[in-house]
Amino acid sequence: MKTNKATESKFFCCIRKYTFLSIAIPTFLTSCGVSKDNYDASGTFETTEVLVSAEGSGKILSFDVREGQVLAANEVVGTIDSMQLFLRKKQMITTERSMQVRRPNVQKQIAAIEQQIATAKTERKRIENLIKADAANQKQLDDVNAQISVLEKQLDAQKTTLVTTNQGITDDSEGIKLQVAQLEDQLNKCKITSPIAGTVLVKYSEQGEVAAPGKALFKIADTNNMILRAYVTNGQLSKLKIGQKVKVYCDSDTKEMKEYEGTLGWISDKSEFTPKTIQTKDERANLVYAVKINVKNDGFLKIGMYGSVKF
Repeated sequence: MKTNKATESKFFCCIRKYTFLSIAIPTFLTSCGVSKDNYDASGTFETTEVLVSAEGSGKILSFDVREGQVLAANEVVGTIDSMQLFLRKKQMITTERSMQVRRPNVQKQIAAIEQQIATAKTERKRIENLIKADAANQKQLDDVNAQISVLEKQLDAQKTTLVTTNQGITDDSEGIKLQVAQLEDQLNKCKITSPIAGTVLVKYSEQGEVAAPGKALFKIADTNNMILRAYVTNGQLSKLKIGQKVKVYCDSDTKEMKEYEGTLGWISDKSEFTPKTIQTKDERANLVYAVKINVKNDGFLKIGMYGSVKF
């Protein structure tokens, strides 16, 4: 009987311990705010990242970029050697200028023939008057008319030649101007610029290295405008629309969650399996839809941070 009483005492002691734990654990979780009822979806913060690559080829003469540096849009941060392109551009400009010098002056070229025609017509008028006075014969008039006809044909031929020559020079000149414009574009591409305003994440190249078109130079991200990529269930999807205002929360250095105003900017049109690192409103949901929420960053949000959202 003593053995039975001791066993019974231990049994009731264990029951009291488990009863205490079953009451204490839910109370602790609720007091810590872990309940899933506090949010509708969760996800991680990301942003627009741009991998900046070289557009020109040559030695990198300067590249003043540091990881973590904030750059403005279209800010020049480096240069690639462009001496050969510059010399080719100067050569093309000189060639185009020399072609313009060789362009014939049509008016001056035909002035002599026009003067001959004018003189011949004056002579024809004089002979016509002499014929009327029986002081000249018809042959003299025919010779003058023939001379005028030849001169007029020579004038037309010379005009056609000069116009063709000028047109050819104009076309060649336009072609050279296009080549100069191409070289100017290549010279501009030798300047390393930031395509967007943002923060430099990674620097891949250094001053003194040789760049080639497509070679990665640095990666920049628009950290002023963050995106929370969250996941919602099929039941939540019908309550969402593009442009909807939502509340976004993330951990802070205090006990309270930091709150931001967000705007729903994108909803996926395809479902996917729930990512392992993401919790949803309904744990039974196997398929979820990705959404993107645009959030203005106050400097606290970082890429990869976890966030929650209430719709």
